[in-house]
Amino acid sequence: MYKYDEYDRALVDARVEEFRDQVQRRLSGALTEDQFKPLRLMNGLYLQLHAYMLRVAIPYGTLDSRQTRMLAHIARKYDRGYGHFTTRQNLQYNWIKLDDTPDILAELATVEMHAIQTSGNCIRNISSDQYAGAAADEVADPRPYAELLRQWSTFHPEFSLLPRKFKIAVIAADEDRAAMKLHDIGLKLVRRDGALGFEVYVGGGQGRTPMVAPLIRKFLPADELVSYLEACLRVYNRYGRRDNIYKARIKILIHEIGADQYRAEVEEEYLHVKALGIDPPAAELERIQAMFAPPPLVRDDSVTIDRSNPAFALWLDHQVVKHKVPGHAIVTISLKPIGGIPGDASADQIDVIADLAERFSHDELRITHAQNVVLPHVHMGDLAEVWAALTAAGLATPNLDLISDIIACPGLDYCSLANARSIPLAQKLSERFADMDRQRDLGEVKLKISGCINACGHHHAGHIGILGVDRKGEENYQLSFGGSGAEDASVGRIIGPGFSEDGVVDAVETALETYRSLRTEGERFLDTYRRIGAEPFKAAIYA
Repeated sequence: MYKYDEYDRALVDARVEEFRDQVQRRLSGALTEDQFKPLRLMNGLYLQLHAYMLRVAIPYGTLDSRQTRMLAHIARKYDRGYGHFTTRQNLQYNWIKLDDTPDILAELATVEMHAIQTSGNCIRNISSDQYAGAAADEVADPRPYAELLRQWSTFHPEFSLLPRKFKIAVIAADEDRAAMKLHDIGLKLVRRDGALGFEVYVGGGQGRTPMVAPLIRKFLPADELVSYLEACLRVYNRYGRRDNIYKARIKILIHEIGADQYRAEVEEEYLHVKALGIDPPAAELERIQAMFAPPPLVRDDSVTIDRSNPAFALWLDHQVVKHKVPGHAIVTISLKPIGGIPGDASADQIDVIADLAERFSHDELRITHAQNVVLPHVHMGDLAEVWAALTAAGLATPNLDLISDIIACPGLDYCSLANARSIPLAQKLSERFADMDRQRDLGEVKLKISGCINACGHHHAGHIGILGVDRKGEENYQLSFGGSGAEDASVGRIIGPGFSEDGVVDAVETALETYRSLRTEGERFLDTYRRIGAEPFKAAIYA
């Protein structure tokens, strides 16, 4: 995994000391809150309902055990003993004191971590496939390119004050595990005629106006990536709206002028940018790629696993997938226990995860955009020991992609922008569907909950999506069906009037029972909905 060079260390250390001075001036009253707000947001510090929230960057979701233990340490020392993993592969602390923030950032810097560009109208944390470097279906590891973009975008003077926040995802497989088409820019690494390059999608996003990104370029040579993205951002920076926050995202620009016109503008700008020679030399990309060299895994075709323990066998079926090296596996650790808060992990649990990464996964782990954690390189002979340790820590729930594997934002329990609570609803839903036989019978159902229209819970991309709104001072929940963040990306459709908290739980259950009665062999909920449409579900729910 990537290690800081002298430039990384210098810029992060300088930012820590700069922010320490800014915090001292705020505490002394030399800066007003209005003056301080843009400064703290540049350092990932939000003022939420009850306290400050600090968002820590985890570039492309990759961590080692040392960094993970630091996250646990900060949770114990500066927060309330837990952290919240987010849908951008970051971690948030929800109970931070302002005067502690510089010390937290200084401690993060000692393990090559920071909170830079986790907020503000800039290029945010670059996300990627949580199975990168381990997946059997990828054409190459996409993370070196994500790291290249991190270096290009960090403190980029031209893109530090964009019309609106900007999100980029990089994948390298036909199966999209990172919701790539729902990003401002989505990049899919492909191989054409022996050459590596990218399919470039621009203009996706969720929020108030959800859109799936159109394909803007069918093939971009990999060594021209920086120039092309520079052109994409320049066109956006030039024409993007700054007079209306709700119309400022690049998806709105592309919707208004059309994908063809945007593509033409980018191609013209691309010719000018290429002439500047800003694409890195091959040696620099090779330097970055060397830091992502795969661990020394040895093919092992002799491994057999004892599946006589039903609980272990169930966990194997749901949480373990094929690794590209035979004899090894990719393990997803669920942060979605029945009745728990999606994405939350205690400091003790985070330490357990760090220990398992160090002992069994070549000192590497990943955060997923679905708020879980991955051990990417586990020998199959170690799976039983990993499962036993996870079980003891309350981390062995076997529910990946099932109805209780819910994505949810913090909602009105924490967020000052929210209209409704997400966490209690997620807990009620997971408890309603706690029976594992029932979950397995229902199959893949991706349920996602947002507490406001900003869609931090990705409700637009849920097979079943729930949006909390304020209706005359009461929390009300809209239900949508048919969304997907995968390679078949689509935006869910609201099916009708909203519900109370308990009412929407009943509505979800009715919808799933309707699906069970109408599905054909092998159909997921999403497949059935796409085949028969909304009317049978609406008839059952609103009967």
